[in-house]
Amino acid sequence: MTSLTITPGRPLTGTITVPGDKSVTHRAIILTALAEGASTVSRYCRGEDCLNTMRAFQALGVRIDDTPDQLAVQGKGLWGLTEPNGPIDCGNSGTGIRLLTGLLAGQDFFTVLTGDASIRRRPMGRVVKPLRDMGAVVAGRKGGELAPLAITGTRLHGIDYTSPVSSAQVKSSLLLAGLFAEGTTRFREPRLSRDHTERMFRFFGIPLEQTGGVLTLHGRPSVGWSGRAVVVPGDFSAAAFFLVGATIVPGSDVMIRHVGINPTRTGLIDVLTRMGADIEILNRRDEAGEPVADLRVKSAPLNGVTIGPDLIPQTIDEFPVLCVAAAVAQGKTTISGAEELRVKESDRIATMGAELRAMGAQIDERPDGMVVHGSGRPGQNGRLQAATTGRSHGDHRVAMSLAIGALTAGAPTTVADTECVDTSFPGFKSVLGSLLTA
Repeated sequence: MTSLTITPGRPLTGTITVPGDKSVTHRAIILTALAEGASTVSRYCRGEDCLNTMRAFQALGVRIDDTPDQLAVQGKGLWGLTEPNGPIDCGNSGTGIRLLTGLLAGQDFFTVLTGDASIRRRPMGRVVKPLRDMGAVVAGRKGGELAPLAITGTRLHGIDYTSPVSSAQVKSSLLLAGLFAEGTTRFREPRLSRDHTERMFRFFGIPLEQTGGVLTLHGRPSVGWSGRAVVVPGDFSAAAFFLVGATIVPGSDVMIRHVGINPTRTGLIDVLTRMGADIEILNRRDEAGEPVADLRVKSAPLNGVTIGPDLIPQTIDEFPVLCVAAAVAQGKTTISGAEELRVKESDRIATMGAELRAMGAQIDERPDGMVVHGSGRPGQNGRLQAATTGRSHGDHRVAMSLAIGALTAGAPTTVADTECVDTSFPGFKSVLGSLLTA
């Protein structure tokens, strides 16, 4: 079991990059595998989640040669995948298993998808039910509600589906299934969730119509798409830890290069700016259909805010580190409409509440969020207390958030069970260390 010890007392200064965007990397691997001919995926995320998706397509007959900087993918076309020799292990990736379920439902072969203990606890019914409405044959524990999932590929038909939740994973799973379905698939959701799939479809030239809040996809296109060179932007969710860290540690000044600033992902910038953060967005440009920029952040005192359901889809992965910012801000921060956080890698409402209370924060947990009573004073952020040992609960975002919170403590803090960080940010410790020694 690995651990990370944080010694506070120094500002964060310097220039860094963060791993390639995890969500974009998943989708880039999928669509290059389904393309006709050679593609490259540069600056991709080498976290275990994405490597498991790469291995899944290798098991499905796609040649992918990987180096630390680039994937070379020999796409087999829309109908070129082949039956794997055994179950496909998606590891800790909810994105991987849910998107693959949609993709494989329309094939002409049998597949079993599984994952680690966390994945086997997470709800799969939200994608299995609408896929069954399309004609998919999916079996699993508790009637398909839980993995492992056994998928007998079959002919699908398009449906008109209104999702009860705003979920990029549900949306993407159905769009991938819709590629192989006869007829038209239409999708609606309560609020716009991450649109990486829509952007990647358009980048590859896959016809996808969007009118108001309705996505329309005509299945079984007569012409496939050619391979492309995909450059993956830096992961905003990885950058988020340093946006908060540099904001709450006095004297900090950090530049983060080549970060994806997709507006369906950057709710944390909006929230932190409302709280009083000093964040500049510089050198805007586009990569693979995604907006990209450099972010400069300096330390600044924060004030509590109210975060309602309208902002949750844009901040869902940043919730743990946002709780850290709220804990040291002046005043009260109220978060509601975030019940989705109870079915992530951990119950992030419960785990962040428990771990931050162990570091002296005052937090009232609610079914759909929490109220955080910040320790800050006018013009000055507060501090957390050193914890004897913070626990990650096997959740990579909890582990990294506790490390950032520990930067404000008065003594060293050890965060235990940090091997989970490798699922999204294998170099987190070294990047953080470089900012503390710059």
